[in-house]
Amino acid sequence: MYWPPRSLPRRLPALLLCITLPWLSTSLYASDDNALRQALASARAGDWQAINHGAIAGHPLEGYVEYHLLKRQLPNVSANEVNSFTSRYSDSPLAGWMRGEAISSYGDARRYDDVLAVADGEPKGTEQRCHYFTALLRSSPEAAAMGGRELWHAGQSQPPACDTLFSTLQSRGAIGPNENWERLTLAWRDGNSDLMDYLSRQTTSAWSSGLTALRDAASSPHLPARLPDCVGPNCSGNGALYTAIMHKATRANVSAALAAWQRWSPSAIIADERKHAIEHDLAYYILARDIESQYAWVDSVLPALNSETLLELRIRRALRERDWSGVLTWTNLLPADAAENARWQYWKGRALEQLGNSSEAQQAYANAAQQREFFAFAAADRLGQPYALNLSNTTVSENLRRQVAALPPVIRAEALLRINEPGLANSEWYGAAAQLDPELAQGLADYAQQRGWPARLVQTTIAAKQWDALPWRFPEAYRDDFLSWGRSTGVDPYLLMAIARRESAYNPEALSPAGARGLMQLMPGTATQLSRQMGIADPGPYGILDPALNIRFGSTYVDDMLNRYQGNRLAATASYNAGPGRVDRWLANSNGEFDLFVESIPFRETRNYVQAVLAYRVIFESLANNASTQGVSLLTPAERQADYGPSLMRR
Repeated sequence: MYWPPRSLPRRLPALLLCITLPWLSTSLYASDDNALRQALASARAGDWQAINHGAIAGHPLEGYVEYHLLKRQLPNVSANEVNSFTSRYSDSPLAGWMRGEAISSYGDARRYDDVLAVADGEPKGTEQRCHYFTALLRSSPEAAAMGGRELWHAGQSQPPACDTLFSTLQSRGAIGPNENWERLTLAWRDGNSDLMDYLSRQTTSAWSSGLTALRDAASSPHLPARLPDCVGPNCSGNGALYTAIMHKATRANVSAALAAWQRWSPSAIIADERKHAIEHDLAYYILARDIESQYAWVDSVLPALNSETLLELRIRRALRERDWSGVLTWTNLLPADAAENARWQYWKGRALEQLGNSSEAQQAYANAAQQREFFAFAAADRLGQPYALNLSNTTVSENLRRQVAALPPVIRAEALLRINEPGLANSEWYGAAAQLDPELAQGLADYAQQRGWPARLVQTTIAAKQWDALPWRFPEAYRDDFLSWGRSTGVDPYLLMAIARRESAYNPEALSPAGARGLMQLMPGTATQLSRQMGIADPGPYGILDPALNIRFGSTYVDDMLNRYQGNRLAATASYNAGPGRVDRWLANSNGEFDLFVESIPFRETRNYVQAVLAYRVIFESLANNASTQGVSLLTPAERQADYGPSLMRR
């Protein structure tokens, strides 16, 4: 959709007539911004008397002050006032935030007509959903019952906002003995004894055999020889009982759980859907824990389960065993949409090639090579053909640039950056990227590129799903630093770019939950160790955020990993993600070609990381080569021909 400028800030129209760059001079708004900054601080603090409304009238961020004023008055403002605000700021995250605050506040005050008046469909969040469905009890009882039962179906206590909804549905019979039993088994599964005790007091004797079975299963280290034949009226509680007990047993001891299931399942009176879910769970843990003695059972149920997740695990096991017939069997069972993925087409081609069917192998490789990812590039190498970049045109007209510069979300994002509110600016920006029509979203990405915002540019392409806009997804940010430190350390600069792109999406201030920092996500302890190695001062946890310094340290660490693995970028990349100790162990228990080693990596994160980084490296080098893959290789000849085993580790 196109958002025409609703309330342009003062001076903007004249500005747009006389400038060619799509952003505003900082000095133009200096006095207005200072007033707005002060007003926003006062509004957040609740100091209403300190706000000079005249000084901020017409400022693009006036709505942020109004938001706090309106929020503080809830629920003592009308739904009309809330809707007026959300309508005026429908193109801003302010609208969603205000709507959420109003639903919670009106709901707590039991003003359910106002909840419905301000809601824009079913809200997110448990508390707000409970208020919303409570509000529907009178006008849409069936919708309220459906939503209420979904909220009831939880093994943990729900917030007090749900109490009226639940009690009303219980009195109406919409939540009855079956729903009560279902939730009781979930509480048992999740170890919530208080909720289980509360729900058990509401059960009748029809459910007593099931309660006894749950208590016995919790107190005994062994699964019972059998479960009750019938729990609840018409055995309606059997499914929940079997599901809960098998859920816990499978995670505790999958072999014992399978043995119990094989005893119970022939006579179990439960729906096929429940049986399939239990067997999917069993198969997953057998495959994930690689319990070889149970593979025959897994193979017998896999076709009926039709699960890409399970088939992926089974294919990877077949690859470890070099069971090419098995690889072909299991890839042929993949769901149709998954089967077309380059990864599975590649492995289908490898299996066919190993089994002597070269013509069909070539077709499978050709199918894979049409795509843009690690295994697609590997397939193209096997065919001896160029890589398919499949990139889209990122040219933007000056007219579109002027349109984008005048969009209210862009104007607000610029203003928020001027008053040092980058988090709010990002909320405005990414909200716009997700909602704008494709042409304007393209202009938004171009705007970020023109402004020199690589991190915001990358995130714009993600929010707008611009997957083929490669120059924007893989910008030339910090190029000089990557080239300089790549030359200095002897590390492939495109590998460094690819690692930074995967690690931080080019956000120089990125901070992971584990504490990794900056473009290349270095841990402070690693930086300290590297600083001693390089003979320079430790930059500390904040100094390492400097992009140039972060790239210098990151390139040094990559060089160390390359030296450890005889210059092999695949092994070094795996080590950058998982640590050299783990990679050493994987190599010690491996042997074979590069593709088999990648699939043998036990951590999904590291498997995906290695594939992404090496594919990104191809893209970065190709873009630097005028978007041509001529002369660009996924791997060097040595990397393709290496034996990925103990011999790869430098002694």
